[in-house]
Amino acid sequence: MDIRAILMGLAFAVMWSSAFTSARIIVAAAPPLSALALRFLISGLLAVAIAWAMGQSWRLTRGQWRATIVFGVCQNALYLGLNFVAMQTVEASLAAIIASTMPLLVALAGWLFLGETLRPQALFGLVAGMAGVAIIMGARFGGGLDMVGVLFCVLGVIALTVATLSLRGATSGGNFMMVVGLQMLIGSAVLWVPALTLETVQIDWSASLIAAFVYTTLVPGLAATFVWVLLVNRIGAVRSATFHFLNPFLGVAIAAAFLGEALRPLDLLGVAVIAAGILAVQLAKIPATGRETVKN
Repeated sequence: MDIRAILMGLAFAVMWSSAFTSARIIVAAAPPLSALALRFLISGLLAVAIAWAMGQSWRLTRGQWRATIVFGVCQNALYLGLNFVAMQTVEASLAAIIASTMPLLVALAGWLFLGETLRPQALFGLVAGMAGVAIIMGARFGGGLDMVGVLFCVLGVIALTVATLSLRGATSGGNFMMVVGLQMLIGSAVLWVPALTLETVQIDWSASLIAAFVYTTLVPGLAATFVWVLLVNRIGAVRSATFHFLNPFLGVAIAAAFLGEALRPLDLLGVAVIAAGILAVQLAKIPATGRETVKN
């Protein structure tokens, strides 16, 4: 893994983790599904325009189209849609912690459904990661925790796991920015259905809402997705996912800094255990995949 890949991974981790804080600001003042559908519409059109300017084509391979559709529905519509709804009642830090377990679920799904070997180190990481989640959830049960919101976050991270497993097919063959734009437009199209059916548009306008919407549209929405696609293409999905071990720390820290969310001792312990579990799982998988070619 070269220095460029490391910097890309760190940038992605910061952008991905900050999305929960900006989303929390948005859903406190605007209908969540409508706001998210509009975000993806804007981000998707920008990405497609940039792709055209770069000479990229919407004529994707069959594998790219399949993976792009799955990714657009599972990550953008289901994962983020469920999380935006959940964060009306669930703290951004808790939503980030639950979402950060995705690499653990990817490893578990690979073992259960794809016949991948689960090495002892990876098994330890899975157990540690789930123990960390149990520590955090146990500490919050008596504090008015909204279990429906938590369930939405859990269902969302399962959808994110499916999206992640589909991503490799979307990165082959080039057209990276076009892939990013199309999967956003797919997510937007799916989200507009429940948004227009279930929500009434009532917005509490403020400078913080506008800033949060612009930020989440351009940074986590567009830049982070593009960086992630490039990173996976550069070093592979397994090594790229190693950077997710930073997300529990960053998600909690950013929410505390910008939203004033409490930093509980057991939360910090649980975050450390989850991060250690994610790192153990990913490090265990790297030798088994062989030396992946680094692309310039």
